[in-house]
Amino acid sequence: MIARVVRLELGRSAAAVVAVASFVIGTALLFSFPQAFAGRWLQLAAALRVLLLVLFPIALAGGAALGRREARAGVGELFAATPRPRRHRILATAGALGAGLLAAYALTFLAGLARVVPTSGYFPPSALAVAGVGALSLLAGGWLGLAAGRAVPRFVTAPVVAVLGVAVVGMVPEWARVAPGAGADAAALLLTPVYAGGIDDFQTVAARVSLVQALWLAALAATGLLLAVARPRTVAPALLPAVLGAAVAVPLLPSGGYAAAAAYDPGAVELICDDHGPQVCVTRVHAALLPDIAGPVRAALATLAARVPGAPTRAVESRAPVYGTGPADPPHAAGTLVFLAPSIGANGRADLRDGSFPGLVLGAAWEQTCDPAPAGAFEGRELAVAWLTGAAPARPEPAAAYTALRARPEDEQRRLMVAAREAVLACRPDAFAGLTS
Repeated sequence: MIARVVRLELGRSAAAVVAVASFVIGTALLFSFPQAFAGRWLQLAAALRVLLLVLFPIALAGGAALGRREARAGVGELFAATPRPRRHRILATAGALGAGLLAAYALTFLAGLARVVPTSGYFPPSALAVAGVGALSLLAGGWLGLAAGRAVPRFVTAPVVAVLGVAVVGMVPEWARVAPGAGADAAALLLTPVYAGGIDDFQTVAARVSLVQALWLAALAATGLLLAVARPRTVAPALLPAVLGAAVAVPLLPSGGYAAAAAYDPGAVELICDDHGPQVCVTRVHAALLPDIAGPVRAALATLAARVPGAPTRAVESRAPVYGTGPADPPHAAGTLVFLAPSIGANGRADLRDGSFPGLVLGAAWEQTCDPAPAGAFEGRELAVAWLTGAAPARPEPAAAYTALRARPEDEQRRLMVAAREAVLACRPDAFAGLTS
C-alpha cells in the first residue's frame, strides 16, 4: 500500500523532476573531473561527497517547492475537511521525494562506476559507507526543504533555502577554517556532509566517523520529516532528534575536521609486483598503472645501471600519502628505488603524456626518507637527471651547475654523482654540496 502511494506521488508530483534534475546535474559534474576518481572506489565516493555542495541545495530547493504545492493549488481548506489524517498526505509526498533523491544519488554512483570498475584493483568497504552518508544527507536536505516549503509557502522559499544550503555545507566550514585565531578545525565541522578536505589514494575514512555522521544525518532527516507534519504546538518536539543527534555526535567526532577523519589504509598500499625483468612494484590501489609504467621504470633502471656503479636493481612505488596523514616511507637500501606514481588519467590508467615521469624516476635514485632532507635536494636531483639524460636543466641556477659539472672529466663526474647518492642514502645534510661547489 505504501509503495503504491509513493509511486502515485512520483507520477503526479514534482518529486520525479527533482530526482531527475539531481541525477543529471550530479552525473554531469561528476564526469567533468573523472581523473579524480577513475579506477578507485573510495575516491568516487569522496567525489560524490564533494558534489553535495550542489546536490544538497538542490534537495533543499526541491523539497521546498513540493512543500508549497497545496498552498499554490489553494486546496488547503478542502484537504482539511477530509477525514484522512494530514500526516498521511505529507508522508506520501516525503516518501516520494526521499525515494527519488536516494535513487538519483545511487544512479549517479553507478554511473561513476563505469570509470572505476574496468581498472580497479582494490575495493575498500568504507567506500560504500562514505557514499551512504552522502545519500542520507540528501534525504535530510529534501525533508528539511519540504518542511520549509510548508511553513513558508512562498515562491522565494526554494531559492532562499538553496542559498542557505550552500552557505551551511560549503561557506561556513571555509569561514571557520580561515577565521582569525582559528586552530584545528572543530569536530562540529564534520556535521556537514561535504567531504571538502580531499582524500589521498592511500587513505580511507575512519569507520567511526562514517557511523557517527550517519546517525547525525538520520536524526536530522527525522527532524525534517517531523517538522513537515508538525503543527505549531509540536514544532519544538520535532527539533529534538536533531538537537540530540548533534549533542551525541560532536563529542564522538575527531577535532581537526575532515583531515582528521581520514585514516591510513594498509590494504590500499599492499604491493603488486611485475617480475618479468627487474622487479617493479606498485600499490594495490594503483595496480592498473603497472602495465603502463613497468617499461619506463625498467628503462630508468637500465640508464642508472649504465652510468652509476651500485645503481638500484628494483623499483617500488612510494607508500607515503602525497597529502594528508600517514607514515612516511622507511629508509630504503641502495638496491631499491622508491618512486612516486604518475598522474592517473580519465580512463584509470597512467597519464604519461607530459613526459615527466621518466625523469622523476631517475631523480628518485638520489632520494631517501630523511628528516630533515639534505640541503638543495630538489636542485640536486634535477642536476642528476640532467647528467643522466644529457639535457641541460631549463632553470638558470641548475643549468649553470650542470655546465660546470660537465666541464669536469667524465670519471670525476661519475665519482661526484656516486658520492652524492651515497651521502643521500646516509641522510647527510650536505649530500649535494659536491655537485654545486
